[in-house]
Amino acid sequence: MTQRTILTLLIILSSMASKAGINGSDSVTVLRPVFTAYTLETGSAKLTDTYLTPLIYEGWHTAFDYQRYQAMRFSPDKWTMRLHLNLRLDKTDNPARNASMWDLMLNTDWGMMHKFRPLPSLTLAAGASTGIEIGCLYNARNGNNPASAKAAWTVNLTGFASYRTRIGSLPVTFTYQPTLPVTGVFFSPDYGELYYEIYLGDHSGLTHLAWWGSYFKLDNQLTADIHFGNTNLRFGYHGTVFSSKVNHIVTNISTHAFTIGISGEWMSVNSRKGISPKARLINALY
Repeated sequence: MTQRTILTLLIILSSMASKAGINGSDSVTVLRPVFTAYTLETGSAKLTDTYLTPLIYEGWHTAFDYQRYQAMRFSPDKWTMRLHLNLRLDKTDNPARNASMWDLMLNTDWGMMHKFRPLPSLTLAAGASTGIEIGCLYNARNGNNPASAKAAWTVNLTGFASYRTRIGSLPVTFTYQPTLPVTGVFFSPDYGELYYEIYLGDHSGLTHLAWWGSYFKLDNQLTADIHFGNTNLRFGYHGTVFSSKVNHIVTNISTHAFTIGISGEWMSVNSRKGISPKARLINALY
């Protein structure tokens, strides 16, 4: 390789390095604030579980709900993530009002969604999530076997539609968020099988494939965030419909609730450095 060729290569590499340095110094800082919401729910519940009783029980529903949204590090303009946790407690009574059935359930899921913005004030997102649900139904009147355990791991379709507007002088964001399991696995004993038998080692036939013919659940949330500075007042509706049928055991659970709580966007900022004037803020929901 001649000296002229080497010199030419060095000049090209030096030019590329200098351009990279300029681009790096002029690059825009991307800020991805975290949107979180904490809400309480109160409403009605309807329970049926033929492992415990063929009767329909009706009563009240209460729950705590947590949501966390943030734009992804890669392609933050187009991709966002959601972490969701819901802990619910239901107390229901039989038609004669002389027996009660309790429902305690914890549900958590995490997913990623691709965002679209057909209008400046409207954001749509669609994607997938995976979640775990665990809990039990309890009916003391059922004698030696009063509990019906529930556990499932599912892969879901999820997304949201977020619309920004104003009511008077206050900005408001309306958001609809559905989650629909598509497949997975869930736990169920055989009809009449005692949990004591499972404890003794009868573990066959406890895990089942979840699909819409054996396991169906639709989770709907419609909320309104009224913005008061960095903190929002959130209220809305949360409803769930669940149905499973396996081993001659049918379970139906439906809840309808009014939700109220707080939400807002937060991010950590270095007090010494502050926020760069070139920084670009990317919201997770809009």
